[in-house]
Amino acid sequence: MSNQPHDPDAAATTAHETPVARPLTVAAGQLGPIARNEPRPSVVARLVELLEQAAAQGADLVAFPELALTTFFPRWFVEDEPDLDLNSFYETAMPGPETQVLFERARELGVGFSLGYAELTADGHRYNTQILVERTGEIVGRYRKVHLPGHREHEPWREFQHLERRYFEPGSTFDTWRCFGGVVGMATCNDRRWPETYRCLALGGAELILIGYNTPKHYAPDPSQDRLQGFHNHLVMQAGAYQNGSYVIGVAKGGNEEGVDSLAESCIVAPSGEILAQCQTEGDELITATIDLSLTANYKNTLFDFERYRRPEVYGAITGQAGATPPGGNDG
Repeated sequence: MSNQPHDPDAAATTAHETPVARPLTVAAGQLGPIARNEPRPSVVARLVELLEQAAAQGADLVAFPELALTTFFPRWFVEDEPDLDLNSFYETAMPGPETQVLFERARELGVGFSLGYAELTADGHRYNTQILVERTGEIVGRYRKVHLPGHREHEPWREFQHLERRYFEPGSTFDTWRCFGGVVGMATCNDRRWPETYRCLALGGAELILIGYNTPKHYAPDPSQDRLQGFHNHLVMQAGAYQNGSYVIGVAKGGNEEGVDSLAESCIVAPSGEILAQCQTEGDELITATIDLSLTANYKNTLFDFERYRRPEVYGAITGQAGATPPGGNDG
């Protein structure tokens, strides 16, 4: 490593140098609804089918949705559902007896994947978790959802509950991993709506960000937003990709699941913010795109050269406070 001091203006002379291409074929493995009583082996078989489709199309990596092994169980308040075995929705080991076949098939095919699931740790902690698995079938990264939406207590006025804050603890870090020929980060569902998610991952060097989601089309606190769900879904991922010079894969579990209509519209986004591929159905569907990780430099070394242009000394409010603090004085 050179001991020479960093010259921030050097980026201007190197930005236009052509980097060595780093192609990677990626896929989004969208799922349709998972019924409350659908057995784990049935769901895993659907994931394996998508994995095999991806392999047939030359994919190196498949992103699967949030909570991809079960129905979206936070929509029920357990005390009002006495027949609901909450623990049955959590994984206590990964891989476990029912998911081992997915890892084995991934290794046989030479295709990696990311997978969202409910995690119950040995010491009793519960997380909305996503793992990253290399083409060898080995877990190389684990992420626990940071921005938990919804509510904690029963809200019977809702058409359905959104109790993530009751059934999960928040994660505490945005990590990145060097794998798949580049630097990969992960986020989950509501995380995609927060610019801090992408910026933290980009500060970790992320060139590819994998995001699984389960998003109802009906937003109970403000139904006026319902018609904008699809627009907002793509807006935040396209902006996050562009402003951080990263590829983004957003992959859904969509369709009508246990009476709740959920958004699909899984997509693969380029660092330019352009959508490269998008699902056309609300069911199990695979889309692929061959990307070039070296092209992230087109943005990371120019408009969004963080080291050259960022001003962290003036961003204190971002980490120093949670809620807004308007200026004092008259409202008028």
